[in-house]
Amino acid sequence: MISSLVANLSAIAAKYQHKRLLQTLTHQQQQNPPAPPSNAFGITSRPSSHLPAGSNPSFVNGVATKDLHIDPLSSLSIRIFLPDTAVSSESGICPRYSGYLPPPGKQWLRLRKLPVVLQFHGGGFVSGSNESVENDLFCRRVAKAWDSLVIAVGYRLAPESKYPAAFEDGVKVLNWLVKQSNLGVYGRLGIKSGNYDSFGVSMVEPWLAAHGDPSRCVLLGASSGANVANYVAEKAVGEGNLLNPVKIVAQVLMYPFFMGTTPPNSEANYTTSYFYDKSMCKMAWKLFLPEVGEFDNLDHHPAANPLVPGKHSPLKHMPPTLTIIAEHDLMRERAIAYSEELRRVNVDAPLLEYKNVSHEFATLGVLLKTPQAQACLEDIGIWVKKYISVRGNELSY
Repeated sequence: MISSLVANLSAIAAKYQHKRLLQTLTHQQQQNPPAPPSNAFGITSRPSSHLPAGSNPSFVNGVATKDLHIDPLSSLSIRIFLPDTAVSSESGICPRYSGYLPPPGKQWLRLRKLPVVLQFHGGGFVSGSNESVENDLFCRRVAKAWDSLVIAVGYRLAPESKYPAAFEDGVKVLNWLVKQSNLGVYGRLGIKSGNYDSFGVSMVEPWLAAHGDPSRCVLLGASSGANVANYVAEKAVGEGNLLNPVKIVAQVLMYPFFMGTTPPNSEANYTTSYFYDKSMCKMAWKLFLPEVGEFDNLDHHPAANPLVPGKHSPLKHMPPTLTIIAEHDLMRERAIAYSEELRRVNVDAPLLEYKNVSHEFATLGVLLKTPQAQACLEDIGIWVKKYISVRGNELSY
């Protein structure tokens, strides 16, 4: 645990580091405009701003991880986090999984099916990574605390890949999960009948096939990742039964990066916010949006405003949505407004506010060690387990 003073100083240091990155990217874009997004393979991390954590297929501190590049046409990637509660042996020692399943036999007492969490990191659409040290630590905590298989999405970053690249990548991962789930079912049925597409079945991701329960899928996003998660939820609502057997049972939006051109009155109090201030938000959105001047109409942009008129699906069909906000966050009022609107149409949409903390307080660097970050993860777990628990098999809240 670290003190509140150290946490606030760390947030301020992170703010100025991120501000320098935004300024550098803005300058580079002005000097060398990027190629059209449709032609860009893209990048999913910036090692200069985030230290990478290597994946490890053996169970280290109770969680095994591995990386997959799932789209040959872009840099889109995922990291899978598998907790050791998914498997046990007579010796009580969990195996080194590598890329494969454990061999059949009496030595394996159980192979459990776990909820699937699609996680989208923050970073203002321009930084962050699914394989950064901080995101790796956060997802490990989620996998253990929620007893879930976590898929951390490495979506493409701006300005190399502008809107809607990150949102399209989120939907691609959802569709990948649907395909994987169907291939797994088809493979099991085909093997019994002796009539199946052996190549298709060979493409099944083994950890997901053995341990993932796609009917209990949760979307989890922080900051800009919350915007991506909410977009994926909207698309899932629109697709309906076409996503079977995948079912989005809930989503968690942690301090979403919702913005607009016309600010609420409260935004005047956050000109020197601990992490994001108005100038930084403006730079991030200008780097993300493809058209010059598009920021000037942000109130009506679907990436920034979840309440913009003419959305694909009515709000009343959205999944249960827990929203996390921070006291010292420029964007808190817009998150509150969205949560209130969801409740107005009878969606289970509680709002949790944490005092004396800033944007990304539970997912950013050293802040992961604060009591507020620990409490936040526990609070989210209590709520989300209402939707991912299996009665008689797991604790039901």
